[in-house]
Amino acid sequence: MTLRPFHLAFPVHDLAAARAFYAGVLGCAEGRSSAEWIDFDLMGHQIVAHLDPSAKPVAVENTVDGHHVPVPHFGVVLTMSDWRTLADRVEAAGVTFGIAPHIRFKGQVGEQATMFFRDPSGNALEFKAFADDAMLFATEEVSA
Repeated sequence: MTLRPFHLAFPVHDLAAARAFYAGVLGCAEGRSSAEWIDFDLMGHQIVAHLDPSAKPVAVENTVDGHHVPVPHFGVVLTMSDWRTLADRVEAAGVTFGIAPHIRFKGQVGEQATMFFRDPSGNALEFKAFADDAMLFATEEVSA
């Protein structure tokens, strides 16, 4: 099957802040919009920020590899080079990391680079990368 873009709609409490973050910080191209929503191109995927002035972040966390991972969260699996570039861009923009860029499961099946941060409405985002994309769904060592 050819990989197709996903679509995700999520609440934000302020469209101007969402636009500044997704377009300005993350570099997402803006698509259609109205007074109540904005489409963004998140690395080829369609995400839509929908206005909900009462939107509040969910405060559930699960422990993964010693870190408290926010649930729910969303993001994209990048190449390692693109992941490093995004980490630098987010840091330069002064965004606070919930989980700073690091390598998770080091030396294990599924080793990956990961980072977490929140948008201005508190939506949690995770961006990750694998040195070996075969590790994305691996449950045991994959032979080359």
